[in-house]
Amino acid sequence: MKTALLVIDVQHGLFHPAPRPFEADEVVHRINALTQRARAAGVAVAFIQHERATGWMTFGSESWQLAQHLTALPEDELIRKRTPDSFLNTTLGDWLTAQDVGRLVICGYATEFCVDTTTRSAAGLGYEVVLAADAHTTHDKAHASAAQIRAHHNATLPCLTSFGPSISAVNSLDVTFRAAAVN
Repeated sequence: MKTALLVIDVQHGLFHPAPRPFEADEVVHRINALTQRARAAGVAVAFIQHERATGWMTFGSESWQLAQHLTALPEDELIRKRTPDSFLNTTLGDWLTAQDVGRLVICGYATEFCVDTTTRSAAGLGYEVVLAADAHTTHDKAHASAAQIRAHHNATLPCLTSFGPSISAVNSLDVTFRAAAVN
């Protein structure tokens, strides 16, 4: 079973104005390590970028660009989206089908929105999902800190078994890439 690595919404407008997301620099570092290991194993990497029709986060704007220090290479896939679901009205599903991918490693921003929604959608579409447990982040909210939100999602998403395919949460250093599978 082939694997792909999805990096969701790690963009300038979400990572660089203050206040920054929880562990912003550490998360970017972990994502760069994941992408480097994935590429070395021949695993496809996709950067998914959120956009709006007008104003902040419009396609091509400074806020829409990938975050500073995030390493994307020309061979990586770039996918545009307008909803929290990276599959909805995007090219992601077609790209994954063309690559014969059945397993996804997911990381990025925002834990409780785009990471959560994409993880659930992927499982619902039949993909096995590995959530890089320390390589997704968000901002503090009135009801919970970003650290609490990440911990909550790492604990609850793997409990969703009704989709069929497994969802696991694994620290980024423990995610291993092989030619056709990931742990």
